[in-house]
Amino acid sequence: MLFTILFSVTILSILLTVIGSWIGMREISMEPIQTFFYEWPRNFFIAFWVEVLIAQPIARLAMKKLHGSQARKAVNA
Repeated sequence: MLFTILFSVTILSILLTVIGSWIGMREISMEPIQTFFYEWPRNFFIAFWVEVLIAQPIARLAMKKLHGSQARKAVNA
């Protein structure tokens, strides 16, 4: 599970560091790539903590409820 979180957060933070800068500047330039190693660590750690503290617990709760509902339907059927 930790590998999945690290992998998804790493890929998303890399892409969004560059693409998000282009969208924010409303132009495609080399600036986000030139300042990548300055900006990326901050974006990575923000995305990591959002994933660990918000996204994963909500997803686990939703899946627990979904599987519980499916199990009840299977027992009643």
